[in-house]
Amino acid sequence: MKAFFQKYGKVLETVFLLVILAGGCLWKYQEWKLQQTQQEIAQKVLRFHVRANSDSREDQALKLRVRDAVGAMMQQVLEGVEDVAECSRIVEANLAAVVDTAQQTVYEEGYTYTVSAQMESTEFPQKAYGNYIFPAGEYQALNVVIGSGKGRNWWCVMYPNLCFHDAVYEVVDEEAEKTLQRVLSEDEYDAVLKSGEYRIRFKYLDFLNRFFS
Repeated sequence: MKAFFQKYGKVLETVFLLVILAGGCLWKYQEWKLQQTQQEIAQKVLRFHVRANSDSREDQALKLRVRDAVGAMMQQVLEGVEDVAECSRIVEANLAAVVDTAQQTVYEEGYTYTVSAQMESTEFPQKAYGNYIFPAGEYQALNVVIGSGKGRNWWCVMYPNLCFHDAVYEVVDEEAEKTLQRVLSEDEYDAVLKSGEYRIRFKYLDFLNRFFS
């Protein structure tokens, strides 16, 4: 064995380094590919984002009540929407109604926080909706901010409708799944399936899985 390593040690070392280099390149490519896919998906969806005043139990509960009220209102006005551009136009046209609905809910719950709402580009973490996972990145979103907006956030996908179904819950029904499949390319749709892997996995070289995790 010693003689073997003396004879082929350099060759084995070179092969090992090449495997590590190839794995690193593949990992970087996977990162780049995911970033490109996220940017393509972001052009075809619209997110919904509610920011609570604080992390107190009361403010977090208020956030969910505002979410429910705005969600129920937007579900009605967005019924029958055919694409993300139309969805964005309708949301923009109803920003005042969104603020009124959210503000009224805040007052009814006994708080005096002011509410604002904007359509803007927002950074989102990776998020699961039923069987789908949307990669982290920047998305266009309806942002509703309660008071200081310093509390934990709630977010969903407004178009295609992955969270409004009879009430505001993160439920992906059959119609929403069909719409998502229609608006995304085959590769993009495959990328958001929960069974998909976002991290590169080396099937036969488990030590590289640990190295690149």
